[in-house]
Amino acid sequence: MEKVKLRSDQEMKWKTLSSEQVVNRPWLKARRDTVQLPDGRIYDEYYVLSYPGWVNVIAETEDGNIILERQYRHGLGIVSTEICAGVMEEGETPLQAARRELKEETGFTGGEWERIMTIAPNPGVMDNLCHCFLARGVKKTDRPHLDETEDIDICLYPKEEVKRMLQDGDFIQALMVAPLWKYFSSSHPSPVCGLVKMIEL
Repeated sequence: MEKVKLRSDQEMKWKTLSSEQVVNRPWLKARRDTVQLPDGRIYDEYYVLSYPGWVNVIAETEDGNIILERQYRHGLGIVSTEICAGVMEEGETPLQAARRELKEETGFTGGEWERIMTIAPNPGVMDNLCHCFLARGVKKTDRPHLDETEDIDICLYPKEEVKRMLQDGDFIQALMVAPLWKYFSSSHPSPVCGLVKMIEL
């Protein structure tokens, strides 16, 4: 097989010739760049969306169930089953944001935490990262404190049921599918018997 010489990262980078801010809101910024490609071609309308950093959490309770959330997602007009997730606030570390989001959305706290991966939502047009955490042994210590637009059902699922849902394509949010696949491929959670348990809010 013929060996192909790969270009360096610097050789493949685009050059930004000019940039214009077209949307400037607290949770979304958008700019229009004029860019020059390595071969000299120029595009004068390339859009980049700027979001804050995001976090999500695979949270295991003390008895080994996984916390899932059901909520309406207006972009697709669907009710989606997801793990806990949210936006990093200014000055927060990813871990601080993840702990806060879990407490605010579910009322669960404590446990042992580890970052399992950091992924890019869509590096072609978005400039933020999503930090994915695993929290083991969390317990319910408070009531959820939801944002104005949040309307969430919180459920506890046995690990084997979550794995089946993952395999069956029940999770549609790509930023949550990735850490769930890593979680189940790198660990061997023992089956936890029982039905889905709805949490009283």
